[in-house]
Amino acid sequence: MERPPRETRRQRAWTFIPSPAPSEREAPQEAAASSSDVPVPFPGAQVTGRVYAVEIEGVYIISVAARLLSMHPQTLRKYERVGLVAPNRTGGMLRLYSEEDIARLRLIKHLVDDRGMNLAGVELVLELVNHLLRLRWEMGKAPDPSQAIELVTRHIDEMFALLNLSIPKEPQR
Repeated sequence: MERPPRETRRQRAWTFIPSPAPSEREAPQEAAASSSDVPVPFPGAQVTGRVYAVEIEGVYIISVAARLLSMHPQTLRKYERVGLVAPNRTGGMLRLYSEEDIARLRLIKHLVDDRGMNLAGVELVLELVNHLLRLRWEMGKAPDPSQAIELVTRHIDEMFALLNLSIPKEPQR
């Protein structure tokens, strides 16, 4: 089976850490921006008078990430090479692992060590998890039950296609 190009794998959206709902996250920023005439210079900045406050997400270099995960740094490099994780890079090309990357790597470690999966199986599980997360997010935006049913049906069909299975017409007993 031929693997997709590396660029498409890096563009996948993986979210394993629950984050605040967009309304909860944006409300303080909007309030701060509206209470002052100072424009918000970039997303995530909060205006307090003339001082900008930015919430900085924790990042770890490869040696710290490996220690946190009880993994060898070479294993982290391998997971990046096969496209399971895509850490950010500094100007000097140091890998920077975010909290989200660490959570993804914990899931990968669980699947490999505790469930005995190979990397192809891990990749499939991560794709299915991605579909489920996308479905959950889209369900929150569905205004009525008929659209919710449509969303669930579409995502289930996509997951069956991902598994290369035909959709059964009626349950088998």
